[in-house]
Formats: sequence, structure tokens, C-alpha cells
Amino acid sequence: MTELSFNRRHALKTLGLTAGAALLNLPASAEAGGEKPSPAFKYSLNMSTIRGQRLGFIKELEVASKAGFRSVEIWIDTFQQYLEQGGSATEAKKIISDLGIEIENAIGFAKWIVDDDATRKAGQEQLQREMEQLAKIGCKRVAAPPMGANSKDAALINLDVITERYITILEMGEKTGVMPILEMWGGSPNLKKISQVLYVVAASGRKDARLLMDAFHIFKGGSEPDSMAFVGKPAVEVFHINDYPAGIAPEKISEPDRIYPGDGIAPLRQMLQYIKDPGKPVVLSLEVFNPEYYKQDALLVAKTGLAKMKAVTAGV
Repeated sequence: MTELSFNRRHALKTLGLTAGAALLNLPASAEAGGEKPSPAFKYSLNMSTIRGQRLGFIKELEVASKAGFRSVEIWIDTFQQYLEQGGSATEAKKIISDLGIEIENAIGFAKWIVDDDATRKAGQEQLQREMEQLAKIGCKRVAAPPMGANSKDAALINLDVITERYITILEMGEKTGVMPILEMWGGSPNLKKISQVLYVVAASGRKDARLLMDAFHIFKGGSEPDSMAFVGKPAVEVFHINDYPAGIAPEKISEPDRIYPGDGIAPLRQMLQYIKDPGKPVVLSLEVFNPEYYKQDALLVAKTGLAKMKAVTAGV
């Protein structure tokens, strides 16, 4: 695959735009940036997509901007490594502004949901610190997945109890200005289905409650895509877009199986129709963890992902 990656990059440089786009299985207009972006969506790069290249916080932002993304999702641990190595939130905020990008959301793993009181309190305190850090760089949201309650043998937590715990972190978000969005994980016993995260968001009774869905996790968790029709438009501000190949059952599919949008069998255009909101653009964030992509040049991966996203959303 490494040799293929080299050949692919070489072909893009030497064969011209149309031939290069053909090698990538892209419409030439999309590779050129000629595919008209859908006004219904903002295109975002989740740094998981180039995480395997280990570029570091600032370089990831630079790659996203150079590829044409104006929105990104960062990973909190990468940001914290940058701070530990002498960077500052003030410096980062200026770089983000100069690059012309927005930090739409951050990916973290605080254990806010668990039953153990001490662990949950520590998780809430961790999340509080992370929210305060993220606020300094203008990040608007932070993902709130069922971390710590996601192992196969984890006990099921009553949805009303989860709702109470989600309200607690929503109140934290109200004070910090960084709102937690409830994330479904298809491989987790807790919050694995659209119906479960929708229940918690609705039962919270709060207008600022939001949920984070993901094409891969919808399949992995066994939710029907048509269930998305019951999710109110205000509840979705960010959607993780990706695809998955045919021939892998939900119980067998895993994170590395994620592929570019349009390269698999996910009913993405159907999903996008359900979440499209005439009142505001929805952030579509490319989130994959593909080890083959990690062997490639990060800028090529980001550009390819953006072109694939534009092709999938064209006309939606």
C-alpha cells in the first residue's frame, strides 16, 4: 500500500487533474473544487482521518486548511500535547484565525456517564477542565460519548439516569460556552441506538441538548437509517460522515473498516436528506480511522475526503 500511495501521488503530479481524479475514483470536477458545495452543509475534517500520520496539533490544522476545509473537529489529547510542549491557547487561537478555519467540535473521552460515583465525579471534573481549555480557542462543542460504559460486559444504565447525568454536563457547558453533544457508539451497550440518544436529548427538556450521530455507528448499532426521520432538526448540528464496505456484519465491523463517503454501501444521501435543515447548515465531519489512509500523505487524504464529501452531497 505504501508503494501504491507513492504511485498515486506521483500520478496526480504528472498525469494532470483528470487522470489523477480517475485514479482516486473521483469526479474530475470534485477534485478541482468545481463541484458546487451544498449550501445545506459545512464540510469539516475530524482529525481522526489523519491521526495516524502523527502530525501534531498545528500541522493537522494546516493540512485541513490547505486541503480546503473551513471547519474541523480536533482531538483533545492532541491539543493538550501541544500545550504541554510549550504551546498556548492564545497562540493556537491566532493560528486558527489566520488559517481561516473554525473549531466546530472536540473529541474527548471523559467518563461522565458511569455508575461509580468517584469515577463519574473525576470524569465531570476532567470534562470541566477540557471545556475551559477549548473555550479559549473558540471551540463550540465537545463530544460526550458513553466512555467507561461502553465495554461489552458493561451494565445497562437506565436512560432516565443517563438523562440526569447529561443535564449535569449541559449545565457545565452553559457556564463555559462549550456545549456537550451526546454521542452514540454502535458498539457500546449504552447509547448504541438512535432511539436511545434521542430519548435522552428529548427527556432532558433542554433546548441546548444536541446529539451526535455517525453513519458507521448507525450501522454498527443496528439502527435503521429511517429512524433518523424522528430526530428533530434542531438536535443535529454535527454529523460524522463516512462509509463502510459490503460483506461485513454489524457485529463484526470495526473502526478501521471505515472508508471514504461514497466508496461503500451506506445510504448516505438518504441520511443527509433526513438531517438537512433549511434553517442552518449542518456540519458534516469526515471521521475515519483507516490504516491504509494513514500510510498515505495526509494532505492527499484530506483533499480526497473533501472531494468525496462534495460528490456525495451534490444535489442533496
